[in-house]
Amino acid sequence: MSAEANITQLLVAWTKGDVEAFDRLGPAVHHELHRLASRSMAGERRGHVLQPTALLNEAYTRLVHWKDVHWQSRAHFFGLAAHVMREILVDVARTNGRAKRGGGAPHVSLSHAADVAVSPHPDVLAVDAAVAALEQVSARRARIVELRFFGGLTLEEVAHVIGASPRTVRREWTIARAWLFRELRRSDVR
Repeated sequence: MSAEANITQLLVAWTKGDVEAFDRLGPAVHHELHRLASRSMAGERRGHVLQPTALLNEAYTRLVHWKDVHWQSRAHFFGLAAHVMREILVDVARTNGRAKRGGGAPHVSLSHAADVAVSPHPDVLAVDAAVAALEQVSARRARIVELRFFGGLTLEEVAHVIGASPRTVRREWTIARAWLFRELRRSDVR
């Protein structure tokens, strides 16, 4: 059985109340969550208050306390993990009083999300604001950016999470990147 199928089975069993499945799930998803956390933290400055392991632990803690989630698959789990990691990074940035770019805000490199050609170190709050604005225009494109940028998912993984073809996701990602580039450049000018 593939690791993906095993994780999906564990998630489904856990949803049905199987405590043993939950106990086996942690070790099964740990490596992949750590990879997602590391990619999310890749552009952060040294000494950032949050490290990849802490981000992983906080995200996992939040995910396992969600009671009404009916986990559908491994991709569903990691898609929600990407969303939770985004929330955590934004919360940390806000808590540290970094409301304006250039004021010591943590920097995140968009290059880890397929070499998006934007300022090399846009801050988390600027990206979050741009994604929120994009969501008003296209919720699906905003979700793709969230999964790619904050979750580090591949185009194929994103396609699986949102239920679209990789070709469609690639096209939507290209449009979303251009839109995001424009929004971040606008906020640089302000």
